[in-house]
Amino acid sequence: MTDLKLSIIEKNITGYSMLPSIFVRFKTGLVYTALLSTMIIAGCTMPAKQGQPTSPPQDNRSAEINRYQAIIDAAHFQPSLDVIRAYIALEHHLSQTPDATKNQAIYDTEHQRNIDETWEALTHLSSQQLSELVINANEYTLQGWLDLLSAYQSNKQDPDKLRAAISDWKIRYSGNPAAQSLPTMLQQTMLQQMLQKTEGGHATIGLFLPLSGQAKVFGEAIRQGFLDAQQGLPKPSLPVNVADSSVTPAPNVTSPEDNGSSDNADSSNAADVASPAINDTSANNQAIKVYDTNSQPLTSLLTQAEQDGVTLVVGPLLKPNVEQLAQVETPLNILALNELDAPRTQPNICYFSLSPEDEAENAAIHLWQQQKRNPLILIPRTDLGSRVAKAFAEEWQKLGGQTVLQQTFGTPAEMRQSMNRGVGIRLSGTPVLVSTVMPESVAQTSVNAPVVSTNSANGPVDAVYIIATADELAIIKPMIDMAISSRQKPALYTNSRSNKSGLGPDFRLEMDGIQFSDIPLLTGTNAPLMQQAAKKFANDYSLMRLYAMGIDAWSLANQFTQMQQDTGFHLDGVSGALSVSDNCTVIRQLPWMQFNKGRITLENRASDADNTGMTETADSQNNPNSSNDSDDVNHSDQNNAAQ
Repeated sequence: MTDLKLSIIEKNITGYSMLPSIFVRFKTGLVYTALLSTMIIAGCTMPAKQGQPTSPPQDNRSAEINRYQAIIDAAHFQPSLDVIRAYIALEHHLSQTPDATKNQAIYDTEHQRNIDETWEALTHLSSQQLSELVINANEYTLQGWLDLLSAYQSNKQDPDKLRAAISDWKIRYSGNPAAQSLPTMLQQTMLQQMLQKTEGGHATIGLFLPLSGQAKVFGEAIRQGFLDAQQGLPKPSLPVNVADSSVTPAPNVTSPEDNGSSDNADSSNAADVASPAINDTSANNQAIKVYDTNSQPLTSLLTQAEQDGVTLVVGPLLKPNVEQLAQVETPLNILALNELDAPRTQPNICYFSLSPEDEAENAAIHLWQQQKRNPLILIPRTDLGSRVAKAFAEEWQKLGGQTVLQQTFGTPAEMRQSMNRGVGIRLSGTPVLVSTVMPESVAQTSVNAPVVSTNSANGPVDAVYIIATADELAIIKPMIDMAISSRQKPALYTNSRSNKSGLGPDFRLEMDGIQFSDIPLLTGTNAPLMQQAAKKFANDYSLMRLYAMGIDAWSLANQFTQMQQDTGFHLDGVSGALSVSDNCTVIRQLPWMQFNKGRITLENRASDADNTGMTETADSQNNPNSSNDSDDVNHSDQNNAAQ
């Protein structure tokens, strides 16, 4: 039976094989058609690969990342709106699913790095750049970043307000990358502020100042500025009320009583045009303990401060004490109110000082920005003059300038004698050298020194920077006019020592055209604050500058961590626009003013140079026994003579 079935099957197969070829081809075509239909149906029902419909191909994504990174690299660390937009675009690509070749930790690191670099670029934008920003209505992420920067800058001096502002910002911009992970620098600042908050009323800031001895007057001026800033300063919009402008020490401050003066502010010298904005200083209940550096050795005071719960020391002021800090080991953070001759980087110390050398360096920057190329510096025949000339010349050469000429002048009596003989100042000088040789003096023409005329190898002198008091300048300016015709007369500049209260209209007319630098407080930007300072110090501009230094020292103390870590740190203070150098030395940029037809007007700077400061010096025009208040601060205690 089995054999029969097999035989039938064999016949069937044989029968099929014997069918006409056209039929076989027809059946084969049907099979292929069925198979193709099955594959098409199966293809339509297969799940799509995740992310393909919305994401560009991997090659395109890499190309986009490279394009935006090229924009960032081409900027060479110079912040701009284009750079910030590039960072935001990069974040969009980084926020997509990480590559299979990268683990989540690497992806998170790249994500945080991009947030940190976006924040760094934002904080490096100058005030002028921020004021000129124009963004599109659909740039919601960029607007969020700008609002975060505004919240930080407006509240960075008050930890509680800053935390509240950041929390509110996170709600309003919940989709912003920084809302999920704040910039590392901002997180560290907020954490440090929280750690520094007082507990139980114990002091956290120790103020180290000379409150006895020869330097007491300087220490008192800084102390009053520091404590007034702690209580909150009057704002420009408030009406001036001299009778109510005295300030009572806070109850948690250990310090001597204030001794104010009833004199009103002399506003005749205030600039007619408002200077750059000054950051507001709000009241703060952080406790302060004041220490007299002339009462005990510095090491003993530091030990005592540590026992008192102090975490940050502001001071000392006198230079010998600051030099001693380099030999002392202490866990305390220190904002020294002077600086070393040779800069030294120490992780727990920053430096904030008044320095005539720094003011001269930044005068060189100002002259260079005004397209002057052949300057002469006119200096007193003193050690101060030599130091300032050297500082000016060194900075000038860093900018790309050539030889700087220097010329000295004698005492006012000597210059008057020369003027009576009809001898003016012809502006001839000697090159400033590293090893300075005493140059020709306009009062002692017998000095044998190589003289270079105004028509030197570099061309005629086109700018003169004068280091003089107001009384000296009142003689020097007419002597220059006497010797040089108006067509050949170079532009004249002078430092803050020449600016004092009570300069009448006759003086301002006589000084017509001269530019000078000084601190924002003395430009009249904040009239109530200027009134308050003038009342305390009887319109003594030299002490008012130290008062402004104390105010800014308070602001810097409350941002000490940021000063140390943020290379783009900036603060519009009452002593200048503050920034920080590599070794945590504060530099200040001052506004420049000009005597103009009997008035004082602000001179517009050619540009806002980043990381270049203008540091003012405490002048001595109201103290006839001192050539320069800054020198007295540096060297006045005991037998420390000016060097």
